[in-house]
Amino acid sequence: MRQRHSSSNRRGPQSQERRPRINEQIRAPEVLMISDGGEAERLPIADAIARAKAEELDLIEVSPKAVPPVVKIGDFGSYLYQMRKKEKRQKAHSKQSEVKTIRFGFRTDTGDIERQAARSREFLAENHLVKVGIILRGREFTNKDYAIDKLKKFIESLMDAAEVEQPIKKQGNQFIVILKPKR
Repeated sequence: MRQRHSSSNRRGPQSQERRPRINEQIRAPEVLMISDGGEAERLPIADAIARAKAEELDLIEVSPKAVPPVVKIGDFGSYLYQMRKKEKRQKAHSKQSEVKTIRFGFRTDTGDIERQAARSREFLAENHLVKVGIILRGREFTNKDYAIDKLKKFIESLMDAAEVEQPIKKQGNQFIVILKPKR
């Protein structure tokens, strides 16, 4: 036999959403009320709540950490909606950039290097950092200058889309450079 769960359990743990305090929830004896015009005035909490009730709106605590707390008069539902919309917009714009790695060998030919450059250009267009490495094996270490020149040519081919974030340096058996998208 199945048990019925209350509606609050169906959704799992309730999200700990920080909601601003309104009306009687505001505990400070005095508040700084901001009007729509931008003027600020200090009032006792009772006077501020009375003004909000007279306008048939809510007194919303905008900045609880300020001394005295900053409040404004407005529709609480509308205020929450605007706040959620603002948070959603900020999340959308704060996309994390990754470090994408492009590697090729000492003897990699120009066709393959051009393909790697095109792939790097795609990563840079998506606002990612690109770590480019040229791998050396065995006797290839005796001709490091050739490897560095090859890496420099690769970087020059991308200079219209990228700028060097970290210059060429040796890391183990390879030389690497980190490129970032041009602003």
